[in-house]
Amino acid sequence: MTPEIGHFALVLAFGVSICLAVFPMYGYFTNQNGFCATAKPLALLQGLALAVSFGVLMYGFLAHDFSIKYVADNSNLDLPWHFRMSAVWGAHEGSLLLWALILSFWGVAVALFSRGIPDHMSALVLSIMGMIGVGFLAFMLFTSNPFVRILPFPPGNGADLNPLLQDPGLIFHPPMLYMGYVGLSVAFAFAMASLISGQLDSTWARWSRPWTTVAWAFLTLGIALGSWWAYYELGWGGWWFWDPVENASLIPWLVATALMHSLAATEKRGLFRSWTLLLAIAAFSLSLLGTFLVRSGVLTSVHAFANDPERGVFILGFLIVVVGGSLTLFAVRASKVSEPGEFGWISRESFLLFNNLILTVMAVSVLLGTLYPLMVDAIGGGKVSVGPPFFNAVFVPLTAILVSGMAFGPLAKWRQSSDPKLYRPLIVTLIVSVVVGLAWPSVLDGNYSMGTAIGVTLALWLAIAIRIDFVRKVGLYGGVGSALTRVERGTIGMWLAHFGLAVTIFGVVMVENHTEHRDLRMGVGDTQKLGNYDLWMTDLAVINGPNYVADQATFEIYFGEILYKTVTPQKRRYNASGMVMTEAAIDSGFTRDLYIALGEPLGGGDWAVRLSLKPYVDWIWVGAFLMGLGGFVSITDKRYRKRLERENAEAAVDGATA
Repeated sequence: MTPEIGHFALVLAFGVSICLAVFPMYGYFTNQNGFCATAKPLALLQGLALAVSFGVLMYGFLAHDFSIKYVADNSNLDLPWHFRMSAVWGAHEGSLLLWALILSFWGVAVALFSRGIPDHMSALVLSIMGMIGVGFLAFMLFTSNPFVRILPFPPGNGADLNPLLQDPGLIFHPPMLYMGYVGLSVAFAFAMASLISGQLDSTWARWSRPWTTVAWAFLTLGIALGSWWAYYELGWGGWWFWDPVENASLIPWLVATALMHSLAATEKRGLFRSWTLLLAIAAFSLSLLGTFLVRSGVLTSVHAFANDPERGVFILGFLIVVVGGSLTLFAVRASKVSEPGEFGWISRESFLLFNNLILTVMAVSVLLGTLYPLMVDAIGGGKVSVGPPFFNAVFVPLTAILVSGMAFGPLAKWRQSSDPKLYRPLIVTLIVSVVVGLAWPSVLDGNYSMGTAIGVTLALWLAIAIRIDFVRKVGLYGGVGSALTRVERGTIGMWLAHFGLAVTIFGVVMVENHTEHRDLRMGVGDTQKLGNYDLWMTDLAVINGPNYVADQATFEIYFGEILYKTVTPQKRRYNASGMVMTEAAIDSGFTRDLYIALGEPLGGGDWAVRLSLKPYVDWIWVGAFLMGLGGFVSITDKRYRKRLERENAEAAVDGATA
């Protein structure tokens, strides 16, 4: 009976979503405030219904209810409880339910924290989010229902969760990523509401900016968690492979980054209004495209549509409605958008525009490289692949250009910044950065790398540019302590995010150009030197886990004559599925990781072993964390709160006058 409650709650949420999509929109066009006022209660009810549905599905996993087909396909009696929780979103149907739940939570947040927004505008925003909810819930109910039952004879045990997903990283990675994906729907809804209402000034940008920043921060952390999980879980030791699934999250992130910066120019100067609207549409449309491509199986083969035409047709139809409808509305209304104000060639506006163009080119390049194999296969051209060489050849030079603009941007002033005194310190530090960057590879072991020299130069220059901006603003307030309390939180968030990018760039350059690999044959008693360390395989044993059996090697790591650490890489065989997984042993340090992974048994007690020394690899994720943290710090800026208070006061005066 419990699964039926979850299914009923899902149907109820679908009905509420239809009402949310229709009633407030009808109220707006007929000027009936009563219908507009239904938006917030309906958003809250939709969130409650989906929370009940999601909770019922999670209870099914925790209670081993194998009468639910989705539970039977993705769980097992031996599966630890925390992985049974993450199994809720471990496959197609459950991930869509999580998507819909998070969408409803964003709607609830808009309903509760939009007091400074006029009622008719918040009603339009929630109505558009309701339309998105209708599409997702219809997709679930008609093609991907997670509550389908196996009756009257349910299995006594389940098929087990994919062993790749039996990892703590997958407990946090999908929810965090979806918070970013789905959060972009708020920026999209504000853009659509402004186009519908004709309120195409900078006001909508002011309302949308905090929501976009939060979504971007979640998406940043979600991508970083996914990269970190792939690094330690998949056994190959890489942090990014330009896989289509990875690209599906990177593309909307690039566009959302451009959107976030464009919103600043639109809010402060009223510029780039059409461009900002288009970026808001593109960011969410690309998040939809990425979500559906991954979950529909299209990335594996375009013939997935033929294998499951019902899902494929629904996906295509929904994408056409969302993307085509929004672009059509933009085309009709965009001509009415005025672009007041001017700015000089050397100004903060010009640097923002320049960087936005670079980010857009980067996103389009990754999108084309990702979709090209699918398009070729779809027209019968056979299987082709677009791999890291293409993406690196395009992405790396564009990143270098982007970082150059980022270094100048924060120091520039609005409208005009032609005074050479503003940039004199930056030019001097560029010379210092070039000297340090060119010298850096010389102090490292191995061959000289010009890629390292350029990357270190750019990262150092960006970091110093942030310090220059920090020192200038600290000087305005008379000391570091005073500055940190009086400088706008948005500025502090920008410093954190830009510095985080510099840290990530440094980590990427170092690990890509100076990783030391050893792929070799080892048995008990064998030793191997790696960098300044000696690694000795001292034992090989078979151990039993909760739902797997593992071959476990023991390695003692010596630094000189001193035993530094003992680590135990494993090769696991999962009981239910029979799948074999590599569990690498990683010793993380501030300046390097020691990475040890077992390959295949070679007979006679010997194993194929991969040993890697990865310099500064953890800096990649530390930098990403700083970027995400910068986003969250920015939204605490008191200027947002003051604007809301001022708008509330103005709305109260207008109401009293009326």
